[in-house]
Amino acid sequence: MQKGQSAVTDGIANDRLEKLQAVRAAGQDPFPARVPRGQPVASVLTDFDARTGQTVTLCGRLGQIRDFGKLRFAHLQDRSGSIQVGFQRERLAAFWPDRKRIEGNDLVSVTGELGTTQKGEPTLWATDVVLASKALRPAPEKWHGLTDTEQRYRMRYVDLFANGAVRDSFVRRSHIVREVRAYFDSLDYLEVETPILQPIFGGAAARPFRTHHNALGMELFLRIAPELYLKRLIVGGMERVYEIGRVFRNEGVSTRHNPEFTMLESYEAWADYRDIMARVEGLFAHLTAKVLAGDGKVTFRERQYDLAPPFQKARYLDLFAQQNPSVDWFDHGAVTRRARELGLETKDKAPHTLANDVFEATVEDTLQGPIFVYDYPVAISPLAKRLAEDPRVTERFELFVAGMELGNAFSELNDPIDQQQRFEAQLLHKDDETPGEVDLDYVTALEFGMPPAGGLGIGIDRLCMLLSGSASIRDVVLFPLLRRLDAAPAADADGATQP
Repeated sequence: MQKGQSAVTDGIANDRLEKLQAVRAAGQDPFPARVPRGQPVASVLTDFDARTGQTVTLCGRLGQIRDFGKLRFAHLQDRSGSIQVGFQRERLAAFWPDRKRIEGNDLVSVTGELGTTQKGEPTLWATDVVLASKALRPAPEKWHGLTDTEQRYRMRYVDLFANGAVRDSFVRRSHIVREVRAYFDSLDYLEVETPILQPIFGGAAARPFRTHHNALGMELFLRIAPELYLKRLIVGGMERVYEIGRVFRNEGVSTRHNPEFTMLESYEAWADYRDIMARVEGLFAHLTAKVLAGDGKVTFRERQYDLAPPFQKARYLDLFAQQNPSVDWFDHGAVTRRARELGLETKDKAPHTLANDVFEATVEDTLQGPIFVYDYPVAISPLAKRLAEDPRVTERFELFVAGMELGNAFSELNDPIDQQQRFEAQLLHKDDETPGEVDLDYVTALEFGMPPAGGLGIGIDRLCMLLSGSASIRDVVLFPLLRRLDAAPAADADGATQP
């Protein structure tokens, strides 16, 4: 650290600090509370020829400045677009002596006259320039490329203004979420909010994040799913509800997994899993029309997929048998031998968990889809209703595209006695992904009577990956979780950080 620098200014180029000080020495605020407010850049580019000669104000970030002595050029960018700004000495007599205090990456408010250059490029010829925020760091000159991928995730705030394609992908994500809401709203579902802090985690099989509430002196969990609370609302007579919110699973990080992600869950009384299949196809038809402009084809991981319904359908056990001939899903010995052939971990695995591991290892990558895989075994579907003609399996389906699970749905189990027995059976094979106790309050809710219902869960991040053609979940999550670059302080037993 150079003399005179502090931790706050460490890493900032000296010339930027000097220009900041020069602005202040001139009696100007380099970070004013307000500046002349402009209109969107896109609005002046529309029908530009008719606007030539008009005086307008634009606000945004300056790109690299090109200096030609008595003339300077830079592009100004806001969220709607970019336009060239021309700085001429004769138009900016008062500003000209101090022009170099404003640099590329600074945020400015520019008033001027719309016109063109000799080459015909649309240009705002500045007559007044106001510094809105002094940038103490320059924009990166070479931001794109695989070598910068992690830096782009860590400094998303730079990635967004430096890469228009990244901004566009997150605009699309917002559009997707908006249209998901619009679809369920059109079906008279009610959007609700349920607890994120839960005394008993449930609704899925996943390792939770744990925390402690000091005032009540109790352990709490960040929810792994909102399911059990949403179904309490079905008991309460709300009949059609959905929630789009964050869920948290204390698991690994990959191109498909982020520990904090966004989930849609919906529940509809008087419906079963066949009805929910139709709802999912309707959702994709809606998204195809609204997000993909009517074309259901998307390119994802170098392969094209047609998302227009209807979707394929196949039974879970049939798919398992096709990829694992002569292996009975319910035969633990045969499954164990097959798992060892595949190099899967078998130690301390419950029979149903190991059998599903074999399914995932041998079947999922073959599911290019879109395809509904349906009728899952009871042992891996503790909240789904049994199939009447085969009580070993449940009325459950998962939607797969490109070997990736996008959604999970079933006819909801509403028999409180069966539900309590399944919860208790889970405890016999308890691991870090199983609640430590039966959620008796949820069982009590079912004892008051829940109508037949169909439920659905869709991972919004994976849906956005598919619809935007993004290969990694980190490309559709604004701030994905990354390992800290500095050494994180250790925590003592009470949660207090240690130096």
